[in-house]
Amino acid sequence: MTDHAEEHQPDEDEPVQEPRLWKGNGWTAKVIKNEDDEGWAVAMIKDGEPEPALVGPWTMGRDKKNPKPLDTSAFNTLVKTASEVLRRHEQQLHAQLHKSVIVFANGGELKVTLDIIPDDEHPYALLSAFDEMGERIAQVKAPPNFKLSPSSASDWVEKDFPAPR
Repeated sequence: MTDHAEEHQPDEDEPVQEPRLWKGNGWTAKVIKNEDDEGWAVAMIKDGEPEPALVGPWTMGRDKKNPKPLDTSAFNTLVKTASEVLRRHEQQLHAQLHKSVIVFANGGELKVTLDIIPDDEHPYALLSAFDEMGERIAQVKAPPNFKLSPSSASDWVEKDFPAPR
């Protein structure tokens, strides 16, 4: 006699392939009712993230009431698109937190970098200077709102690398 009380519990990593819910490749696609109109939307959520990386319109089915079911091709396209959105966001964040300029001083070229450390309670930045060989020759703590520009970098180098206020 078989005990039906023990039902199969889906594994967290096990793929799910339902008409409105697909999981796999580290992503979940959920087809949801579009709050703004009569249509449908799809939300792409990266595993472990609380918010969707991408929410976009979803196609109506043939009955013009229900959403078109998800399929392998659509899911793979959604994963690719959502991954690209995250990659662009990371590139933008990196560009905001890491800046560099080249200045000429003492007969040579120096690369001056500003790396912002976005700590929730005590954010700060590290202002560094590197010689032509890539060796760091100076590094000081700076305010997180320090504006790195060719002129501010030259000024910092000419004054022998003091900590900005």
